[in-house]
Amino acid sequence: MVRAVWSDEENKWYFSVLDIIGAINEQDDYQKNRNYWKYLKTKLQKEQNEVVSATNQLKLLAPDGKQRLTDVVDQAGVDLLARAVPNNKATAFLDWFTYTDNSIDGQSRKKAYTFWESNIIAEEEIGTVKALQKIHAYIFGGLYDFAGQIRTRTIWKDGTVFCRAEYLRYNLAQIESMPQSTFDEIVSKYVEMNVAHPFMEGNGRSTRIWLDMIFKHSLKQCVDWSKIDKKEYLQAMRLSMTDDSAIRALLRGALTDRIDDREIFMKGIDYSYYYEQED
Repeated sequence: MVRAVWSDEENKWYFSVLDIIGAINEQDDYQKNRNYWKYLKTKLQKEQNEVVSATNQLKLLAPDGKQRLTDVVDQAGVDLLARAVPNNKATAFLDWFTYTDNSIDGQSRKKAYTFWESNIIAEEEIGTVKALQKIHAYIFGGLYDFAGQIRTRTIWKDGTVFCRAEYLRYNLAQIESMPQSTFDEIVSKYVEMNVAHPFMEGNGRSTRIWLDMIFKHSLKQCVDWSKIDKKEYLQAMRLSMTDDSAIRALLRGALTDRIDDREIFMKGIDYSYYYEQED
């Protein structure tokens, strides 16, 4: 996992140098990564490599649970740093990290960015299965041959079986009819849609956008996903099948009235895709 911190002043992400080095070298030992960076930084300074000048210091959550200043680089700096690490796995890391055009995540993420300006969902469709299908088709169109199509096969993940295919259409109709006027009603609807998992792939990314549209329409609020920790979110969603109190608390604590703020939406997309990445 590469830790990231958002700079409100510069409107961009910064990424942990130590985590990037650890990912490239496949090293989980925090101290070893620190020692490696200390060596490499000294070497690059002597060579007057621009990586060093591209490095800033911002606070990130350290292994001891405290916010500590650490070396970070922006998106351009990630590329410079990776190319400065003498490891033949750096190219593979960059392909994963930057979502090259050859990856489904890369292309769908770029399409998700443009969704904010698309206005493809009519007001009366918000919260419907059709709206969710439109979102999925917009993001994954041309990438999956099943984009926007309700699955006809039963699927599971990490031992969890989602709604069986033979009952899916009926359950989706029931979910669509659920009320969506209050916070609690909306979260209940979101949880049930997650249990249904109507598509073969891309459910989480599509459904989080769908949820935000309902919040905006009904409550004039949306979720600032950058305020929700990945591990806490994933754990809360796993628990939500029997107890949705944790996901309710996380969502309530991250609501904002900045519904027309493009920055909030873009950060939301970044975090939504981050939730789906394997650590």
